[in-house]
Amino acid sequence: MRVAVLKGGRSLEREVSLRSGANAAAALRRLGHEVIEVDADRSLVRTLRAERPEAAFIALHGRGGEDGTVQELLEILEIPYTGPGVLACERAMDKVVAKAHFEAAGVPTPAAYAFRQEAFRELGAGEALGEIRERLGLPLVVKPAAQGSALGISVAHEPGDIPSALMTALAYDDRVLLERFVPGRELAISVLGTADPWALPVVEAIPRNRDFYDFESRYTPGLTELVAPARLPDEVAQEAARLAIACYRALGCRGVSRVDMILDPDDRLWVLEINAIPGMTDTSLLPKAAEAAGLGFDEVVERILAEAALGA
Repeated sequence: MRVAVLKGGRSLEREVSLRSGANAAAALRRLGHEVIEVDADRSLVRTLRAERPEAAFIALHGRGGEDGTVQELLEILEIPYTGPGVLACERAMDKVVAKAHFEAAGVPTPAAYAFRQEAFRELGAGEALGEIRERLGLPLVVKPAAQGSALGISVAHEPGDIPSALMTALAYDDRVLLERFVPGRELAISVLGTADPWALPVVEAIPRNRDFYDFESRYTPGLTELVAPARLPDEVAQEAARLAIACYRALGCRGVSRVDMILDPDDRLWVLEINAIPGMTDTSLLPKAAEAAGLGFDEVVERILAEAALGA
């Protein structure tokens, strides 16, 4: 099959995307496919029309790549593509919308409030921070509503930390999410399939000397220990898989996605978010989960490609 691997782009996650795309392209070549590597830019539509691929393997992270934008273009061009469709990507990218879908599906997710920048600038939303702090408690997680790879996320331990955390988040997006901090173990569950999705083994990310699994921890070798399968009681691992599949279905995902959770000290699971286009770098969680399931990287790539489709 003639496959265009879309990578790079112009989001803040460009370098990660280039690494994911290179790994996916290498796997597809080993599998015998004809691969065209495309660094997504202003000439993307022209390039795809000229190359005429039979399918597009999306390895773009962040805005433009996993928010439904490139998916919409591929549908216009009638090129089947990997991963979730337009609406599922839009829902997954927007943490506020994703949380609403989780709650509607009965999935536990930390309480949160969301505000646009205009609310602080024009409506005095900053005056409500005291009430928010009382309801959510401290520490408080402050994050951009639509950003990936933990970019722009801060943990405010004291009331005086909140304004600077808001400024950091607003540098990445015009809407911020203030979320109750849940202490515990950071878990990730990758889900494969469309008609009958199934969960890969749980991966635990254990950052070294960090408040949480931040951008540097995710992509700098040696900063995080990845344990797969995570050392969990069977009932907890099964519940994590159940919740991950419930989130996957609630947002209408297909192909592959990754659900991030926290296991609190009382062994309760809390879903944080879902990633529509999981990383495929050497330090990413999806390849580690696949390895724990006895699947080679190439086999995972082939399965993802096999589910390439239009729409949904």
